[in-house]
Amino acid sequence: MSSLTLSTACGVVELRQYTLHPGRRDALIDLFDREFVETQEAVGIDLLGQFRDLDDADRFVWLRGFTDMAARGAALPAFYGGPVWAAHRNAANATMVDSDDVLLLRPAWPDAGLPAVAARVAQPAGVLLVRVLHLREAPDAELLTLCREALVVELKQAGALQQAWYASEPAANNFPRLPVREGEQVLVAMALFADAAATWPAEFDSQVQRWLARPTQALRLAPTTRSSLHA
Repeated sequence: MSSLTLSTACGVVELRQYTLHPGRRDALIDLFDREFVETQEAVGIDLLGQFRDLDDADRFVWLRGFTDMAARGAALPAFYGGPVWAAHRNAANATMVDSDDVLLLRPAWPDAGLPAVAARVAQPAGVLLVRVLHLREAPDAELLTLCREALVVELKQAGALQQAWYASEPAANNFPRLPVREGEQVLVAMALFADAAATWPAEFDSQVQRWLARPTQALRLAPTTRSSLHA
């Protein structure tokens, strides 16, 4: 069971959701976990986790982090302009219908983010539950206080081993070759559970309802073999 301590090492995080051609997810995961983990880390990218969406067989979700936007601006050209991506990009892209569903995020408060990189194990377990809250405006002090003082406690009581909370990163995308969803205000809550059947606390959605611009996206994610984030 993971006992990781939260860290602010990654000041910027990408939540990347890919829609894939039917039946191609395992092919992408095999390629990704074999070729794109250490090679991204070698240029300063933190591979925080890769996941199968348990409710959509054609969705692959992953998280990567950077110290800050300047580090992102240096690391992404190094990887996507390098030999490994050049050798495998056609095979990777052939599995994808859409790879533009990307949220650029920052920790919602100090120490709210995921650790930079955790130990990988042979048989990762657990489930990462994610709520993407689509807000009318940037999260205000009242909402963040609710999260820090009440919702964090509720998730711990529900059995969450680890949590992370992110808000939209306001800086412009500094690697426009890869699009991100700009002009949106979100608050993203993540909770890692050992029990793959874990569910989100029932009261959560009603407690944040008044800040929402549209319905919340809920994800249930199972870590791949090479995922850093796992139970």
